[in-house]
Amino acid sequence: MSKIKISAVSYTNTKPFIYGIEHSELLTKIDLSLDIPTDCAAKLINNQVDIGLIPVAAIPMVPNANIVADYCIGSVGAVNSVFVFSKVPTQKIRTVRLDSHSRTSNNLAKVLLKFHWKQEVTYTTDPEAETDAMVLIGDRTFGKKSEHPYAYDMGEEWMKFTGLPFVYAAWVANKTIPETFIAEFNAALAFGLSHRKELLKELPAIANFDLDDYLMHKLDFELTDKKREALTLFLSYIEQL
Repeated sequence: MSKIKISAVSYTNTKPFIYGIEHSELLTKIDLSLDIPTDCAAKLINNQVDIGLIPVAAIPMVPNANIVADYCIGSVGAVNSVFVFSKVPTQKIRTVRLDSHSRTSNNLAKVLLKFHWKQEVTYTTDPEAETDAMVLIGDRTFGKKSEHPYAYDMGEEWMKFTGLPFVYAAWVANKTIPETFIAEFNAALAFGLSHRKELLKELPAIANFDLDDYLMHKLDFELTDKKREALTLFLSYIEQL
């Protein structure tokens, strides 16, 4: 059987999954690439890979999309790496610079601004644009909260808005994957999650950021029924933007 091609996110939030894959026999059966979220999605949409850990907002664009793992990148409330950083409070936000790395976080910001905060906002992707606020995700946010007058954690704001957890990225395939592989894949991911304490010893410390709290408590990796409910709701909100 030819190797299954997998694209995963290169951020710290994915390191437990990568740790599990790299400590399993699965590594001999796959071609693994580490990418930014938008590239994970593009590779899966263009059939360059078979499975991707992709931003959930991209799922409707994937041919034959099916979620193939019991695990995801999620949070129950604050996640501490998906932010709207702002110079002004939400009721005064009129312009927002989006993050080129993730379709999900940009759409989540738009959903929160329109339906939760009830603001009419102009968006730009120009990295040089002067705006009231900006979307920023992933490792680039670590230790940066104190640099901005207002930092809105989008996992926390989504929970305030809906009462639900959130799924930022899921393991999605664009074709039918053998059940035997999926079982082995889930076992590898579970192994990585159960060895987060060992992984933390390998990661360098980050100023003004608690990596232990982030990987052990802020991120919530189980793809529960509540998270699936939240995913369906989020995709329905995107359709209304």
